[in-house]
Amino acid sequence: MAVDALTDVAGVRVGHATHTGEGRLTGTTVVLAPEGGAVAAVDVRGGGPGTKETDALDPRNLVQKVEAIVLTGGSAYGLDAASGVMAWLEERGRGVRVGPDPAHVVPVVPAACVFDLGRGGDFRARPDAATGRAAVEAAAASAVGARVPEGCVGAGTGATAGTLKGGVGTASTVLDSGITVAALVVVNAVGSVMDSGTGALYGELALGHVHLPEAHVHEAARRRLAEAAAAARKAPPALNTTLAVVATDADLSKAQAQKLAGTAHDGIARAVRPVHLLNDGDTVFALATGAHPLDAEQPLALNGILAAGADVVTRAIVRAVRAAESVDGPGGTWPSYQELYGDH
Repeated sequence: MAVDALTDVAGVRVGHATHTGEGRLTGTTVVLAPEGGAVAAVDVRGGGPGTKETDALDPRNLVQKVEAIVLTGGSAYGLDAASGVMAWLEERGRGVRVGPDPAHVVPVVPAACVFDLGRGGDFRARPDAATGRAAVEAAAASAVGARVPEGCVGAGTGATAGTLKGGVGTASTVLDSGITVAALVVVNAVGSVMDSGTGALYGELALGHVHLPEAHVHEAARRRLAEAAAAARKAPPALNTTLAVVATDADLSKAQAQKLAGTAHDGIARAVRPVHLLNDGDTVFALATGAHPLDAEQPLALNGILAAGADVVTRAIVRAVRAAESVDGPGGTWPSYQELYGDH
């Protein structure tokens, strides 16, 4: 049964490791591919990305499949979480075979980070290799097709969206062809996800879901946001990033997967304004498990997957923002959309 999540792509699992309290507000999320890996690609459009192993995903390069993708907090420090995932995969012989012994593998684990340093109060609280191992173990222990926790979990624990609290969201769809397309997004944007004039979420407006809050609710929300913005002006400039993994069970080449990663950025642009700034590191990964071949008689068959990829990214952003919970601590104050507007 579909759960409207990245895990609706058969064999794909998601695990979170979340660190809160004692100055911590960060975490790591791992997307674990089916054993044997999935075709992978990436498209980086933010001006300040923090990534690992993304060059390996270039269609011109050797590696065709990866076993896992890591999304992590902790800025560049947090990329160490990928080491824990690599170790876990190596122990199971999962990776690129580089020698005669089946144990001679090098797991290629692309990773990208969001900036959340100090948001719990302690600048040195950040994910490490143990965090990555905990997240991949959580993914491996989950059932196929399991629901994915959303909101302030994993890499979305310390995420923000403008003056609002950000987080993790996911969504999926099934095309008429039977192909599944899904996304998981970590919303940590410099830009806003909300129209300040009405309180509506940009993503919902883009999807044709117009939910305008009542005037008195919006006015109260504006006062609360003004207070949060005033407090934020005393803090260092925002350094952010929105990350996404778009997955499909279609049989795609690396070049086609790279096109999917690129067009999925449109889904971010619909829901976050402005986007792809110098202090963003917006990065989208694409995974294709290959279970469903494209129609060879239809040269434009990929178009439906491309359009769906952008749509599920937008929906995942909306779900992340609606699932987030407010934070008021030593590292700052970020009200949640739910606190301000409820379920209007």
